[in-house]
Amino acid sequence: MSKREKSNRKVLVVEDEMMIAMLIEDMLDEFGCELVGPATNVPRALELIGKEIVDVAVLDLNLDGKDTYAIADALRQNNVPFIFATGYGSTGMRPEYGDRPVLQKPFQAKDLETALAEALAGSNVIAGDNIGA
Repeated sequence: MSKREKSNRKVLVVEDEMMIAMLIEDMLDEFGCELVGPATNVPRALELIGKEIVDVAVLDLNLDGKDTYAIADALRQNNVPFIFATGYGSTGMRPEYGDRPVLQKPFQAKDLETALAEALAGSNVIAGDNIGA
């Protein structure tokens, strides 16, 4: 995925560990993406999905002991591609999300870049065209 293809993509980051969120933000900035969030809990993520333009999302599977499937459901309903980021890998993922890219924590910038390309390749989203409900 070229920098031009990533440039100006609005990426929702759902992550409760601020150091990890900051690292993801730095990586996205390097790619030319625009950060939405970060959201550190389910209600905040759902609020951002409802009012912000989001092209793609990076979703921690576990926020302070709570799963983020409600966020994944909202993203899917709005046709927003997303990536799960987790320390557990794809083990224990709900079967309906088995087709989603999974980033195994810890990950590097190239891993995030590959996962973003994979998520966006499976969608018809043009930067800025996907508006929350």
